Amino acid sequence: MYVLPAIDIREGKAVRLIQGDFLQKTVVHPNPVAQAREFKAAGIEMIHVVDLDGALMGKATNASLIEEMKKETGLKIEIGGGIRTLEQIDAYVSLGIDRIIIGSAALKDPELVKKAVITYGDKIAVGIDAKNGKVAISGWLDVSETDYLQMAEEMAKIGVQTIIYTDISKDGTLAGPTFEDYAKLTQLVPGVQIIASGGVNKKADLLQLAELGVYGTIVGKAFYNGAITLEDMLEVEKNAD
Repeated sequence: MYVLPAIDIREGKAVRLIQGDFLQKTVVHPNPVAQAREFKAAGIEMIHVVDLDGALMGKATNASLIEEMKKETGLKIEIGGGIRTLEQIDAYVSLGIDRIIIGSAALKDPELVKKAVITYGDKIAVGIDAKNGKVAISGWLDVSETDYLQMAEEMAKIGVQTIIYTDISKDGTLAGPTFEDYAKLTQLVPGVQIIASGGVNKKADLLQLAELGVYGTIVGKAFYNGAITLEDMLEVEKNAD
């Protein structure tokens, strides 16, 4: 199982939110590129980056910063936040970004996902963010009537090979992941790589997610407050397969 430390970018800084609430923001590093260098130095191979400004604005607001991060570190990067068009995806691929996450647009515009998968294959992931089992969109500001499992099935049929699933109620809370949701997803779409996001609080959470068969887990707040160390992440990644 891969373990991906997270860098969420807001106004040029690395931040953490609670349940996606932009009013509950904590700056965890003033320089996201320097944070990425720290991950690289520790032996991390891939990071999860979210352009929070992009999620609000619907465009790649921090693309130049993300490009610098890629050039400076050479880390594998998956990026999400505000990706609404094939042109944006083209631009990120041209920067050398390894995986591009389509979030809200996947629900609103499944044709975009189809075109992206046809063009870029496994470089395309879909982010499914849910609240009480229903898919949330527009930077988590709106909740649809679509069930997260239904959406996962639809994305699998399109040919999406990676899904990042977040239970919004757990994000940034350190309350523990919603393990039952990941169990359902791995059983429903066994051919899809499921990446867990939200609520991870301790090393044991990572091990339990690995037992469920998820492909990867994103660690955010638990790293920044010291509950999970880089050594923990690397150890789990090495031994939890």
